[in-house]
Amino acid sequence: MKKNKKFRQLLDEAAAFHGHLCNGQIVGVRMAMCGLSELGIADPLGADRKKLVVFVEVARCFADAIMTVTGCRVGKRSFKIVDNGKVAATFLDMTTGRAVRIGLRTDLLEKIALRYSGLAEKVAEKSAYSEMTDNELFSAQEVKVLLKDEDTPGTPMTKVRCMGCGELVLDKREIHQDDRVYCPSCGIGQTYYTLQSEIPELTGRDFFNE
Repeated sequence: MKKNKKFRQLLDEAAAFHGHLCNGQIVGVRMAMCGLSELGIADPLGADRKKLVVFVEVARCFADAIMTVTGCRVGKRSFKIVDNGKVAATFLDMTTGRAVRIGLRTDLLEKIALRYSGLAEKVAEKSAYSEMTDNELFSAQEVKVLLKDEDTPGTPMTKVRCMGCGELVLDKREIHQDDRVYCPSCGIGQTYYTLQSEIPELTGRDFFNE
């Protein structure tokens, strides 16, 4: 079938980008195709490339597949990770404001267990993700996404210097305290690391100048 041929092509591309083929790649490709179809976006890598923003709700394999199919990228600010630990994604058409959230059906595992009984779990899931219809796999919701101006694709809206560490802060992520401007780390301690020591000079291998 024509659809199956396109699916296989996209799956190969997703697997190449991700590094290997896994069930997450199958789900991601199917979900991305479904989301694009619901929004009527036919050419996400070409004519429609500036229309789409995608929110993915888990930082796992299927996110790479959705990135491959949609052409959305973190660096373009068109690919957002909101890590809720859920295999779901919201597809937003920037030109219309319409957004559709696609997730796995809540009864999917039960369906797989019945239809593919006797198969090992991963084999059964692979078969289901490849063979079931969109309506059997996914549930869909019309949603409203409030996307702030500073979170939209494009060049940085603002650029200020933190008065604590001196580093630049982009896109209104700064914290204002007592007429001073700080990055989130200096302002409210919002950081993922704990400073151990300053490194006066880089000591690693300088590949750039070799």
